[in-house]
Amino acid sequence: MKSSRALLLLTIVTLIGAFFFFDFQQQLSLESLKSQQAAIESYRSSQPLIAIILYTLIYVAVTGLSLPGAVILTLAGGAVFGLLWGTIIVSFASTIGATLAFLAARFLFRDAVNKRFGSRLQTINAGIERDGAFYLFTLRLVPLFPFFMINLVMGLTTFKARTFYWVSQIGMLAGTIVFVNAGTQLAKIDSLPGILSPALLGSFILLGLFPLLTRKVIEVVQKTKVYKPWQKPKQYDNNLIVIGGGSGGLVTAYIAAAVKAQVTLIEKDKMGGDCLNTGCVPSKALIRSAKWLSHLKRAKEFGIKEASANFDFADIMERVQSVIKTIEPHDSVERYNRLGVNVITGEAKIISPWEVQIKTGGETKILTTRSIVIATGARPFIPDIPGLDKVEPLTSDTIWNLRELPKRLLILGGGPIGCELAQCFARMGSEVTQVQRASRIMVKEDPDVSDIVMARFKQEGINLKLEHIAKEFIIESGEKIMVAEHRGETVKTPFDQLLVAIGRSANVTGFGAEELGINLSPRKTIQTNPFQETNYPNIYACGDVAGPYQFTHTAAHQAWYAAVNALFGQFKRFRTDYSVIPWSTFTDPEVARVGLNEQEAKVQSIPYEVTTYGIDDLDRAIVDSEAHGFVKVLTQPGKDKILGVTIVGEHSGDLIAEFVLAMKHGLGLNKILGTIHIYPTMVEANKYVAGDWKRAHAPQGLLHWVERYHTWRRG
Repeated sequence: MKSSRALLLLTIVTLIGAFFFFDFQQQLSLESLKSQQAAIESYRSSQPLIAIILYTLIYVAVTGLSLPGAVILTLAGGAVFGLLWGTIIVSFASTIGATLAFLAARFLFRDAVNKRFGSRLQTINAGIERDGAFYLFTLRLVPLFPFFMINLVMGLTTFKARTFYWVSQIGMLAGTIVFVNAGTQLAKIDSLPGILSPALLGSFILLGLFPLLTRKVIEVVQKTKVYKPWQKPKQYDNNLIVIGGGSGGLVTAYIAAAVKAQVTLIEKDKMGGDCLNTGCVPSKALIRSAKWLSHLKRAKEFGIKEASANFDFADIMERVQSVIKTIEPHDSVERYNRLGVNVITGEAKIISPWEVQIKTGGETKILTTRSIVIATGARPFIPDIPGLDKVEPLTSDTIWNLRELPKRLLILGGGPIGCELAQCFARMGSEVTQVQRASRIMVKEDPDVSDIVMARFKQEGINLKLEHIAKEFIIESGEKIMVAEHRGETVKTPFDQLLVAIGRSANVTGFGAEELGINLSPRKTIQTNPFQETNYPNIYACGDVAGPYQFTHTAAHQAWYAAVNALFGQFKRFRTDYSVIPWSTFTDPEVARVGLNEQEAKVQSIPYEVTTYGIDDLDRAIVDSEAHGFVKVLTQPGKDKILGVTIVGEHSGDLIAEFVLAMKHGLGLNKILGTIHIYPTMVEANKYVAGDWKRAHAPQGLLHWVERYHTWRRG
């Protein structure tokens, strides 16, 4: 603890100790006040200004130190200064004292509390930011809640001191008036509980709930106000219309059909969305072929003198399409029709909160629905760089049309898509140059993760141009060239094909969202609340179009909440749970993560311990000649609770599942350590990292005595 904090804490403890040691609490009793009332009033008459100052200082000290006696002092204020002046003096003194207690708690304890309970406090602080003033006002109006506890607890949150002051002063005013007024009739008071009758307490409670109820009414009015320009249908063709046939839309429609709702799914292009047609499936199929080729180059590691392959890039790309065709029936129109979903291939446009216009070929029809779920996905982001259009860039959507392997492939972007495809094309024989404006690739992961992947990339011949910013694309003598800035210097890089992989943009236009006035977030995704609702309570969004994550599995996760809230929200609504979100980047080595990594924990000031197990020591990894990478687990200091896990190595995307389950259901490393893992498997790494944590937290004192016991047993 800093010296300033230690000094303040010592001062407060000394003052509180003195209060009780010298028995000052006896002076702050109803009997003492009654017996001294005449003397106090006499002093006030002779020295009014000094009396006010002394009374205010005493009141501020008592409330600031959270000492008992504030009620007696309030009664004294009425008895000595009368209703008007007593109310004014007590109102300011009590608020100043409460604010000092609030600030003292914040100064002394908030950092320590945040370090220990930072992740849990995030939800509380979010609620404070949103509704803190209303909650505090309610607590101040209801005398059932100890005010000193409110002061201390609020100081541990992000509540603004200025707001705390004025809300407290207004909120405590009603109670102050009641007690000051009672003080003017001090002789008639027999006990403190008698001041507050059940009826008066009930009035305070209703008064306290009034602002919260008012806020809820305002929210309802605001929600219904958006419907004013439209006439609501008397009956509906559908319970739910889903726009978009990707992961989010398919899961939404599936759930609706499963609970026997009438649901229509509208898709203008291919069922399965980006994941099946241009994303997850084709990229993983390409990765598999490229990885097989990489094993040929490592033949000697497996005891084979030499191995080679005669392949045609076009054949590999045809295999990719074959894989897509094989998986297509899982997401097909026919399958979903059998499941009970009315699937329409056409262009959807929301023309009112309950109506969707559908264009199919030359026909147009309008369907009505109680609710709508927008699941229109996202598309590759194309930056505004001079000359970019002249070099005809590829994206993660169009690269699958290639049938000739680029001799020199330039990749713009160091995220998951750029990294996966860079390694694939390098392994198939392209001269790959990857351009990244940051100092490393995969910047969302910890630096040690990036270092391992970059080392492998360099080993495989990928030219990493870090801290390069693309400024212009030109064509000189028929050759395509990127002009970039690198630490103040101009660098030119020739290439044959360019892949732009610097992110994705949500598809928020073309289906009526603009005309309807559906709100967008600062990230240009559709703005949703914790229930996946847009600013129209019956219109929901999920998946890439809503964010904040752009993964197939999170789109499906959000879809459950969107579907259930859309169909049953009038009974109960469910907040989307983002507490445990895993993901994986399928480079070689793979990178998988769930929860916090070190750089995020530091930014959020969350204390943690790190336990790392090197996979190079794992038997199965050695057997498979894949002895590289690590399992890194972040835990709460001194506890086995898992805050986050990062795995780098073979099959990381599979290994992470055990930690996802553990975090979801509150299981710690001790449970993982106590679980049998098959030998020899890669998943044993999870048990070994738990064992390393256990050894680091072994009770050394107890082990010392156990050692002495064994020594004694040996004689």
